[in-house]
Amino acid sequence: MFRSLYSKLAAVLTGLFCLVGLAIIIVTLFSTEMYQQEVNQRLNRRLAEQIVAEKLLMQENRVNQEALADIFHMLMVINPSIEVYLLDVQGNILEFSAAPGKVKRSRVDLDPIRNMLEKDVTIPLRGDDPRDPGGKKVFTVAPISEQGRLQGYLYVILGGETYDSVVQKLKGSYILQLSAWMIFASLLFALIAGLVLFASLTGRLKRLANAMDAFRSGAGRRPIALPAPKRRHAADDIDRLGLAFTEMAARIEDQLDQLQRSDEMRRELVANVSHDLRTPLATLQGYIETMLLKEDDLGPAARRSYLETAIKHCERLSKLVSELLELAKLDAYDIRAKREPFNLSELVQDVVQKFQLMAKEKQISLSTTCEKNLPFVNADIGLIERVLENLIENALHNTPAGGSVQLLLTPQQENVAVRVSDTGRGIPTKDLSHIFNRFYQQEKNRDSDLEHSGLGLAITKKILELHDRSIDVASALGSGTTFSFQLPVEFSA
Repeated sequence: MFRSLYSKLAAVLTGLFCLVGLAIIIVTLFSTEMYQQEVNQRLNRRLAEQIVAEKLLMQENRVNQEALADIFHMLMVINPSIEVYLLDVQGNILEFSAAPGKVKRSRVDLDPIRNMLEKDVTIPLRGDDPRDPGGKKVFTVAPISEQGRLQGYLYVILGGETYDSVVQKLKGSYILQLSAWMIFASLLFALIAGLVLFASLTGRLKRLANAMDAFRSGAGRRPIALPAPKRRHAADDIDRLGLAFTEMAARIEDQLDQLQRSDEMRRELVANVSHDLRTPLATLQGYIETMLLKEDDLGPAARRSYLETAIKHCERLSKLVSELLELAKLDAYDIRAKREPFNLSELVQDVVQKFQLMAKEKQISLSTTCEKNLPFVNADIGLIERVLENLIENALHNTPAGGSVQLLLTPQQENVAVRVSDTGRGIPTKDLSHIFNRFYQQEKNRDSDLEHSGLGLAITKKILELHDRSIDVASALGSGTTFSFQLPVEFSA
C-alpha cells in the first residue's frame, strides 16, 4: 500500500494535517474560553467592591440578612449568571445565593482571593467553585471590614451554573458550527493542494524510477527519455539526478556498443589470424612433406627452391606474429609514447635508406623532400620510426615497377606535416574508410601475397593515437595514394 514515495508522503501529510487540525480546534476552544473568562473578569473585577461599598453586609461578625437578601435579589434580576457567596476570614461559606443543595463546598481556598486583592495579578485568575468540589471559576472578591477590622469576604463567581448552561448552548450554535466547518474546509483544501503539489514533485521522481527499472531490465535498449529542466542552472535535486542518470545510461550504452564492436572485431581478428596463419603453415608443411617424400628424387636445385619457399613462409609467419603482438600491446595500452625532441629529417633519411634496396629491386624511385632548418619535433622517436617504415613499406608494396614514392616534410606553425605519396594503383573510394582495419590489404589476394601482412596501417593509426594525432588519406584509382599526419614542434625554453 505504501510502496511508492508519493503514498508515504501523502499518508504523512494527511496524518500531519489531522494532528494540526485537532491542535487548532483544541487551541481555539481553549483560547476562546480563556479569552471570555479574561474579558468577564476584567469587566466585573470591581463588582464585589461596589456591592460592599453600597451595603453593610456584616456587623460585629454577624450577617446582615436583609441587606444580603436585597443583593441576591438584585443580582438575580440583573445578571442571573452571577453567584454570590459570603465568606468569613477563614474562607468558610456563611451565606450564598444558590438554591439549597447546589453548594458542594463548605470552604473556599483563600490564596486566589488574596492574589486577586493585589494590584498586579495575571488575569484570568480562577478560584474554587463552591458548586463543584474540583472545579475552578473566574471570580471577583472584596473584603468586608468594620472599623479597620476584617469581618469576611464577598466572593462573587462570574460564571455560575446559568453561565455554564448558556455556554453549552452556544457550543452548538450555528456560528460555532460554521467556524468549525470553515476550519475543516480550509484544512481539507490545504491537504488537497499539498497532495497535488507532492504528486507534481514526486511525478518526476516516479518517471525517473520507471526509467531506471526499464533500463535495468534492458527493455529494448531505447534511449532514456526524461524531460530536461527548462533552465539547467536552476535545476533541483531531482533534475540533477535525472541528468546524471541520463548521462550515465548514455555512457553505459556507448560502452556496451564499444564492447559489442570490440567483440565483433575480436571474432574477425581471430578468423583472419586463423586464415593467415593456416595458409603459410599449410604451404610450409606441404613443401617439407614433399621434400621428405621425394628426398631421393629431388636434385640440389629443386631442394634449394623448396627450402627458399619454406624460409619465405617462415619469415611471413614470424612477421605476422610479431605485428600481431605489437598491435595487441597497442590495443592494451601496454606501450606508452616516450616523447623527446629529435630531428625528424634525419630520422626520415635513415628510414628511407633502409628501403632503398627494396625500392631498387622493385624498380621504384624512393626520394625525400625536406625544407632547410626544419624544427625539431616532440614525439617518441622509436614509434615514429615504425610509422614511417609501415607507410613506406605499404607504398612500395602498392606501387608497380617504374613508379615513385616520395616523402615530403613541411613546417606548419606549431606542427611539422609528413606526407608519404606514391604513384600506385590507388584505393577505391568505398574502401577508404576501411584501410586501417586489420588485414585490409589482403582482401584482394590473401593467399598469393607473402610479403605484406595487412597490419601495418592498423599499427600506424594506433601509434599516432598514442601521440594524440590522426592520419589522413587521399587516393584515386590509377593516380596513387597520399598518407599525411602532423607532429608537434618542440619549442625551446
